[in-house]
Amino acid sequence: MKRSLQAGLLVLCGLGLLHVSLFTDLCLRYVKEGMRLPLIASGAVLLLLGIASAALDRGDAGTGHGHDHSGLPRVSWLLLLPALSLLLYAPPALGAYTAARQPAKAVTHDSDFEPLPATSPLPMTLSDFTSRVREDRGQAIKGRTIRMTGFVTPLSGTRGGWELTRIILNCCAADAQSVKVRIHGGPELPADTWVTVTGAWHPGGRLGTGSAPVALDARTVTRVPRPANGYQDALPLR
Repeated sequence: MKRSLQAGLLVLCGLGLLHVSLFTDLCLRYVKEGMRLPLIASGAVLLLLGIASAALDRGDAGTGHGHDHSGLPRVSWLLLLPALSLLLYAPPALGAYTAARQPAKAVTHDSDFEPLPATSPLPMTLSDFTSRVREDRGQAIKGRTIRMTGFVTPLSGTRGGWELTRIILNCCAADAQSVKVRIHGGPELPADTWVTVTGAWHPGGRLGTGSAPVALDARTVTRVPRPANGYQDALPLR
């Protein structure tokens, strides 16, 4: 009987992993795209182990040796919670709640800046914009119309307003870091709303140095769908 319980837990865990990684895109709420195949493989292995264990248990029962003197550790029942969660109610993706509680990721540019294309508005990632504001002594973005995509993180306290945000993963949700651009002007939108913002750098300090604010004067703010994998600081959605 104990082996049957162990097999059931293995099967549930395997099905949970396969559900979020093979049959849906839910795994992209917690890990990078490159981790999908290892998750699928892990889910398949757990499922096969559970089925094999159940088959062995039935075989032992048929020969009269179905009793099992091994105990099932109580802590193993904790596996039931994440397995059922993945199958029935997957936790939401990281968003404004996480971003509001951590400082912005330090962005550095290790090489010389390339000339910017003449496109207007100029599509940029939040990381590129941040490094141009703080490190580009050539001040290439001065007077340029910029377009960026991210989600809304409201600013608390007396400042008000909101930040355009992207969350970046190195591996999984545990190492998430936020890149933020302060938005001046534009409508006040609910947290986690995905938008494309067009505008110009908000003057302050000295552009190209650490005194320059990473901020944008918004001219247009357009709602857009959340991308399938929102954990990339990608170019604006078209």
